[in-house]
Amino acid sequence: MYAIVNISGKQFKVTKDQQIFAPKMQGEVDASVEFDQVLLADDNGTVSIGAPLLSGAKVSGKILEHVKGDKVIVFKKKRRKGYKKKNGHRQQFTKIVIENITL
Repeated sequence: MYAIVNISGKQFKVTKDQQIFAPKMQGEVDASVEFDQVLLADDNGTVSIGAPLLSGAKVSGKILEHVKGDKVIVFKKKRRKGYKKKNGHRQQFTKIVIENITL
């Protein structure tokens, strides 16, 4: 059984007991979260497709931790002008474990 769910503007294919890194969400560690924007669900070969969402379908999970992603280096340069800029960026994510998928 799997579902395609919209979490903070991004779509994830999730199954039970799967851990995902979603964009940072509000909530404490070990807090329960529920996602009701389910786009597609598969229950042992029976596929349900929403138009655009499935009514009554929910995916529940638990927040494990808030983490930072890998560092991305942003380097800008204009040749022969002596212009150089170097910046770094680390995206913040929320690690979620999927506990249940209900249709």
